[in-house]
Amino acid sequence: MPTALSPQNPRLGPLRELLEPRGRRDQGRFLIEGPTLLAEARRSGVRLEALFISEDAAARHAELVAALEADGVPAYTLPDKALARLSDLTTPPGLVAVAELPAATAADVLARPGPVLLLAGVSDPGNAGTLVRSADAFGAAGILAARGGVDPFSPKVVRAAMGSLFRLPVALVTADEALAAAGAAARPVVAADLTGEPLWEAGLPANAILAVGNERHGVAAFLPRWDRAVRIEQGGQAESLNAAVAGSILLYLVSRRA
Repeated sequence: MPTALSPQNPRLGPLRELLEPRGRRDQGRFLIEGPTLLAEARRSGVRLEALFISEDAAARHAELVAALEADGVPAYTLPDKALARLSDLTTPPGLVAVAELPAATAADVLARPGPVLLLAGVSDPGNAGTLVRSADAFGAAGILAARGGVDPFSPKVVRAAMGSLFRLPVALVTADEALAAAGAAARPVVAADLTGEPLWEAGLPANAILAVGNERHGVAAFLPRWDRAVRIEQGGQAESLNAAVAGSILLYLVSRRA
């Protein structure tokens, strides 16, 4: 049975800090919110430190709460207002868990088979989460995420990734670290760029590092160089594709050629 917790409990202050990048970085933890994501986290073997729930959510999701408690996750009930302070949503679902940030390195990611997605300064959380989801769907080895871009473990990215973030290793990198790791692993860096060769003619290798850049400034805003560049030819009048759409197309094509 969950333990009732006072809204004034001192452990809640540090949890509220996890809504911000600095808090996640300093504590090495992040938040997972809602029954669907919590069920995905459990299936994926994510280690949950604690579960915080409203009394109403505890009743509505009794089976999930019982399963998490059986796994050894301590559960605590909070009043709705106190629990809402652990969420960035207008209408919180009433369940929030704390999880340890994974500690993958670039070498860990590149040691796995398959293409790698490089979020080269992507700043939009929805785009980042969708790209992580596509990477999972199309068999990518993992994710390299640019330091200074969107935090891959922010609540919005976690939601948009729909559980895929729990199944793929993610490493934060600087541009120099990304290029050095790519060289050490003998993997080519392929940038999505309007100046590149047509994608359908490119013949991308299955071990490529696919770099998708900032929505406004492209890959060049993060990477000083790359091995190849490709562009997705368009027949319509749109100036360019959304970063998530472009990256998903690249991931799909590489998966089909693997």
